[in-house]
Amino acid sequence: MGLPAMKCFWKAIFLLALASIAIHYTAIQSFTAKSSLLCTIPNPLTERVLDTPLAERACDEIPVVSNVSRKTHILILATTRSGSSFVGQIFNQHFDIFYLFEPLYHVQNALIYRETQAKGSIDHQNKRMVLSNHERHMMLGAGRDLLRSLYECDLHFLENYIKPKPMNHTTNRLFRRGASKALCSPSVCESLEPDDTPPEEVDCIKKCGTLNLTLAVESCKDHEHVAIKTVRVPEVSDLRPLVEDPRLNLKIIQLVRDPRGILASRSETFQDTYKLWRIWRATGRKPYNLDTNQLLTICKDYLNSVSTGLNRPSWLKGKYLLLRYEDMARNPIKKTEEIYNFLGISMDSSIVRWIENNTRADTTFDKHKYGTIRNSEATAKNWRQKLSFDIVEFIQNTCQEVLVQLGYKLVNSDQDLRNLSFSLVEEKTFSPFF
Repeated sequence: MGLPAMKCFWKAIFLLALASIAIHYTAIQSFTAKSSLLCTIPNPLTERVLDTPLAERACDEIPVVSNVSRKTHILILATTRSGSSFVGQIFNQHFDIFYLFEPLYHVQNALIYRETQAKGSIDHQNKRMVLSNHERHMMLGAGRDLLRSLYECDLHFLENYIKPKPMNHTTNRLFRRGASKALCSPSVCESLEPDDTPPEEVDCIKKCGTLNLTLAVESCKDHEHVAIKTVRVPEVSDLRPLVEDPRLNLKIIQLVRDPRGILASRSETFQDTYKLWRIWRATGRKPYNLDTNQLLTICKDYLNSVSTGLNRPSWLKGKYLLLRYEDMARNPIKKTEEIYNFLGISMDSSIVRWIENNTRADTTFDKHKYGTIRNSEATAKNWRQKLSFDIVEFIQNTCQEVLVQLGYKLVNSDQDLRNLSFSLVEEKTFSPFF
């Protein structure tokens, strides 16, 4: 081959190489742009994100992987009056865990507000216990979006759901802000000096004033782990998109409680909602119009969720721990050690001190419905003195399958119900699998 031919040959090779690079670059650009477009999180107030479950969106089909976080992301999956406030506090006490109490409360309120606005009426029951299937479906997508953002310390995304909308990233409407030590600590609470002790929950807003969400974001980033408690996700399978998201390191603690105890606690705490149950207990006669949806929902969600967890699907491997409230109440330090071992996080000594101070109190000490100062073992079984046997029998007939599944014994007489020396909790171990 002559010199001119040789030059033409290498020129052709060079041009082909450039063309190949250009094609690959264009393809990468196209895929990146498409992925970015598909995974853009819309504003839930203007783009109807509430109507689109996250599992149906392309973000979950083709996740955009950035740096996998070093943080452990913890979710306490529970139902109302199952001891979740107490369990949340064993994370809130840890110096390196950023804890949030029920952020999905704001999603539910925004959903109900929008639904009632569409009907042209004012809803006075924003705190109602049971959502319709349509509402639950809509809330799940928005809830998962919010959880993902919060685990990535994007607390500004929460502003889309707070009413009235925060101004300049500040608000005084964050639900139960005081339940989070991080949000009442000097780095976020500007009125405190760096070495000051965070105030108790009841004093947090008074001493700290308006919450600056930008400071809260920085505090979240400064913590090694993030924990969130929610009673607004029905089943563990609803969290699969987050469990499989490579950007997160999500571990789920499903907290369950004997449905008989849940119903007794709810009827004491939410007297208007559970008025007919209280009438039944007082009169001994079951009201003809008794709404049993709350009870049916508890037991159905438990059965489906726990069945999923105990069937050990591959996507939950090493990510799921089932915790009975009664076991936690009987042996709080031991169970807390098991929880931290499951998470792979070292326990802080302050957690043990907090448990000792908050599980040995006189049962009359803390009457606040979200309080955590209890005689924990006594509280776990005091429903047996509060419910009548006919109500207990009705609950057992309605929820027998899940009671057996979770190791809760049935009672066949009023005498067995009142005999507190006879435990209704079987010795049962629910080990996480790895």
